[in-house]
Amino acid sequence: MIYEMRTYRLRVGKLNEFLGLFEREGLPIITRYVKLVGYWTTEIGELNTAIHVWAHDSLDGRAANRAALMRDPDWGPRYLAHALPLIEHQETRIMLPTTFSPLQ
Repeated sequence: MIYEMRTYRLRVGKLNEFLGLFEREGLPIITRYVKLVGYWTTEIGELNTAIHVWAHDSLDGRAANRAALMRDPDWGPRYLAHALPLIEHQETRIMLPTTFSPLQ
């Protein structure tokens, strides 16, 4: 199992709009392809930030999941077209669990 951590810094004042859009439009689409592990916002530190973690079977599985998502006819027009203008910066990390991690 691998984990993908995606961090989005949103434009000032747009965090709640982004979260509402994701919950309403993005989440039902993306969970057709990948499992959500957790979703957080920051209260201290870099504000206007949303962090989410997704579980994939492997790097090849992630590539297949992402390709299927990009082909989904709902993803672009229903979600991305509205979400992208709200995002200021995005970072993606692929994380491999250690042998002693509770998440494998």
